[in-house]
Amino acid sequence: MRIAVVILNWNGEVLLERYLPSVVEYSSGAEVYLVDNASTDGSVAFVKANYPTVQVIRNSENGGFTKGYNDGLKHIDADIYCLLNSDVEVTEGWLDPIVSLYAHNPDVAIVQPKILDLMRRDHFEYAGAGGGFLDQLGYPFCRGRIFQSLEKDIGQYDDTCEIFWATGACMFIKSKVFWEIGAFDENYFAHQEEIDLCWRAKNAGYKVFYEGRSKVYHLGGSTLSNMNPKKTFLNFRNSLYSITKNLPRKKAVRIVFLRLLLDAVAAAHFALQLKFRHSFAILRAHFSYYRNFRKMYKKREKTTFVPKYYHTKSIVLSYFVRHIKNFNYLVKD
Repeated sequence: MRIAVVILNWNGEVLLERYLPSVVEYSSGAEVYLVDNASTDGSVAFVKANYPTVQVIRNSENGGFTKGYNDGLKHIDADIYCLLNSDVEVTEGWLDPIVSLYAHNPDVAIVQPKILDLMRRDHFEYAGAGGGFLDQLGYPFCRGRIFQSLEKDIGQYDDTCEIFWATGACMFIKSKVFWEIGAFDENYFAHQEEIDLCWRAKNAGYKVFYEGRSKVYHLGGSTLSNMNPKKTFLNFRNSLYSITKNLPRKKAVRIVFLRLLLDAVAAAHFALQLKFRHSFAILRAHFSYYRNFRKMYKKREKTTFVPKYYHTKSIVLSYFVRHIKNFNYLVKD
């Protein structure tokens, strides 16, 4: 089983100096690649000078997460791609449980390890945590992370289980499946593109798994912080894209209408907090979605649909009304 650990980079010299050493040291048996998105700093020169075993692929432009990986992965021959953020510190033996999971489960296409917070190492990290899920309206959340609430890691997610989506911060995917389902959708640019990818894989009959015996530490927010208005825009818009592409037509229309109402509430909530840039970001997200609706709708033509995609009916009600901040207390529907 040939594994390629692929790090996408854009002007990330400082991050590579800090976190690439652990990847090189603990990824024995895998090939390590740097896919560079037309950086203007010294990151490529740094890698070539200090890590000659790391193979460098240079993209001609910064196409974001989606196009960056799509362009770079075309040049990599491997059975399994590990898409790894440049701000991730891996641990000794992190690849072994992943290889074992693939070897014993041929229908598993995508795997995510346990994602812990690099700054609070006994807590889960925002991006991925203990594996991703959706509620009935398409809002994402994780085991170990609901909205901004992060659980302490006390071994509650040291298991191996099926999940709905795996984080792009550290995602393993069979190369054959990646290209079979159409790679990343470049209209997303960044954020929630991994949810769409996993959704399409599940619609195609593949499984997405979490492997808690493998763990990594993620800094997070190195590209866009969780409270950056651009990230708000991309998250709200791209979530609507995924619903439109991956659900049956009637259900997708109904959910998009409900999301219009709830997203308006979210915009009002930001306004009450005087975070007007975030309110405007949600408004722009909807206008961008409606402008690109026909393009997204056409992508449904090759899609079959899984009957069950959600874990609980409303993560918004559970969190803000019932004050449930721990995944294990959610009502599973």
